[in-house]
Amino acid sequence: MRRSLGNYVRNGYGGSRTTTSRFSGTASTASALGGILETMGQQPAGSALDPALLAGRSANEVMDAVVEAVRPVDGTQDAEAERTAIKDSLSDLLVKYPDADLAALTPEQREFAIERFTAMDVARRFELDVGKTIIEKAPTATVALSRLKQVRDYIKQTVAASFRKLRAAGKSVNSNRIAAVVRDALRDSFQVFEGYAE
Repeated sequence: MRRSLGNYVRNGYGGSRTTTSRFSGTASTASALGGILETMGQQPAGSALDPALLAGRSANEVMDAVVEAVRPVDGTQDAEAERTAIKDSLSDLLVKYPDADLAALTPEQREFAIERFTAMDVARRFELDVGKTIIEKAPTATVALSRLKQVRDYIKQTVAASFRKLRAAGKSVNSNRIAAVVRDALRDSFQVFEGYAE
């Protein structure tokens, strides 16, 4: 698994620097997600995220509205991966913080959503790029799914560790620095992955 991640970064994209550049859309989308989550309660009347229109809606409907506001459909695989990653990150947020109000998240909850989105997007793109090979080389469908889950979990852990490292260095995810912090976390994660190819 580690070797495949290392080869993905080193050989697939030409190294951690190029991979980080290729994932610049992830940083932009993370910034948009952070902005929406921070201002959910103050969206203008009549907008898709108007609090009056979202009142009484299910969590799934609110998450779908956030996905549409942050990353509208454009027909690309990157957009679809990001849309799925946004929804998955918000679902994970509600699992970790069952009492969270999506219209009034705390800074800690928003940071978790951004971190998880970043990890989920990397995992989704990895699956799009090499998932078919993993499935084809597995002896059974169960083994293939288990391997994909292992990779997803490992990517989540590595990205979370990169965010923790940045927080310890005083670089927190706030509204002015989301894209920069996400780029730094991606670079750090991809450097870790690239090291496995050696």
